[in-house]
Amino acid sequence: MLFSTILLLLIIAVIIFLCISFYITIFGGGPFIPTPFPAVKEVLKHAKIKKHDKVYDIGAGDGRFIHFAIKDYQARAVGFELDPFVFFLAKIRQWFWAWKGKIIRGNFLSHNISDADIVLCYMLPRTLAKFQNKFDKELRKGTRVISYAFHIGSWKPKKIIPKKGKLSKIWIYEI
Repeated sequence: MLFSTILLLLIIAVIIFLCISFYITIFGGGPFIPTPFPAVKEVLKHAKIKKHDKVYDIGAGDGRFIHFAIKDYQARAVGFELDPFVFFLAKIRQWFWAWKGKIIRGNFLSHNISDADIVLCYMLPRTLAKFQNKFDKELRKGTRVISYAFHIGSWKPKKIIPKKGKLSKIWIYEI
């Protein structure tokens, strides 16, 4: 009896997590599609991160950008993830593989990112266009915004790294 109650509660919790995740996918930033590790390395290389730069990952997913920004570049990295299911996955990765970085479960729109040196994004164009206003208001001159695969609203990129093999374009902007 106790086992079946625990199993039922576990199934209900998973269904609730998945429903929230589905809702966020439809009305939030987009679905969770992990950035391939070679793309993570390429994006971070082109971000030109210096030691102690403040790096934000908008829609951090499982936290791979922030982990490698800290590990490979000694950045101060923070990720924001809205989806509780994906956030839970990120926390498991941090614990299990000793990944570094701070991941905040919540909407980055309610956080001040004006201290950013670099902002990383891998989101759909319609979502990025919505975020453009926040970027315009908060980011200081010289802040680099790097978008993997998609352009940001009406901004003109400083540089576009062309698609290479299975890697998508990398859009580099500077405020």
